[in-house]
Amino acid sequence: MSLSIGPQLDPRARQLLRALIAQYIADGQPVGSRTLAKNSGLDLSPATIRNVMADLEEIGLLAAPHTSAGRIPTAQGYRVFVDSLLELKPLDAPQMDALRRELPTQDLLSGVSSLLSEVTHFVGVVTVPKREDFPFRHIDFVALGGNRVLVILVFTDNAVQNRVITTQHVYAPSELEQVANFLNANYAGLRMSEIREHLKREMRETSQRLHQLMVAAADVTQQAFSDQRSSDQRFPDPSGADMLVTGQINLMGSQGLSDMDRLRELFEAFQRKRDLLILLENCSRAEGVRLFIGEESGFNALDGCSLVTAPYGVEGRVLGVLGVIGPTRMAYQRVIPVVQATAQILSGALNQSHQTQ
Repeated sequence: MSLSIGPQLDPRARQLLRALIAQYIADGQPVGSRTLAKNSGLDLSPATIRNVMADLEEIGLLAAPHTSAGRIPTAQGYRVFVDSLLELKPLDAPQMDALRRELPTQDLLSGVSSLLSEVTHFVGVVTVPKREDFPFRHIDFVALGGNRVLVILVFTDNAVQNRVITTQHVYAPSELEQVANFLNANYAGLRMSEIREHLKREMRETSQRLHQLMVAAADVTQQAFSDQRSSDQRFPDPSGADMLVTGQINLMGSQGLSDMDRLRELFEAFQRKRDLLILLENCSRAEGVRLFIGEESGFNALDGCSLVTAPYGVEGRVLGVLGVIGPTRMAYQRVIPVVQATAQILSGALNQSHQTQ
């Protein structure tokens, strides 16, 4: 979302706005005319700079704290800065390699949330889709007595889930082993909805012996994936979506978020998750990086924050969104490329894992 006001600024005003916001992001102090006279790269007097700053304040790009003669950027000012004044550079090859080395080999999505938080020093968020949307890597069944079976699932993002199910029939351990071997040999790398369709079709075309095996496979897979709640879901939501949040404590002490009432509202939003999940799910429908500054998100708890997101997926199919939440005073030129690169790296890891099935 770009504002038309950016291109309407004359070159002098654009340069001063760029210099002021860069200075404010660097040190967090209101920026005065004398500082800009030294650092803006323009041969202008402090008086002239004050006039330009007053004009920028009048059109809503700057604000003056009541105790200071200096100015700070507004959310609208940050938007113009990001859209038309900031030069974003993708991470170079060594930086991408460094991120890849930090990517965990187990439980990718949880690890990515932590990685984003560690690299940016803000809050890392990752939406986790329904497990039916993930291809599985390996499955095992353990008979628990009667018609109760423990299902051990390993997905292509290396997440492991354990589920206790109740089947329609009682199966001997040897039968469950046969079913597991059959599913692993023929369907690893597929999603559960795809497996069920394959089983329905192939049951009509197979011999009696294989038919019985497929009936058993259809029974246990239907039960194993009919309930989205599982032992390792972190933040369950009625929609079946999930969200991982890491690094909330990084917001404590952040400039602009030091008010305890605002922090409490934000932390409660992380606990409720519903509104934030809706916002992130909407981001998954857009291509590339999305940025919400302050009130742009339409989510009151994020009024003092910026949210940077990017979608990730497998084989061109979006599975979810990852991102960073931090104060509006963040180093956008660093955070945006990191979010974009992390989404690319996660998608690459998921695709590679999928292709090796």
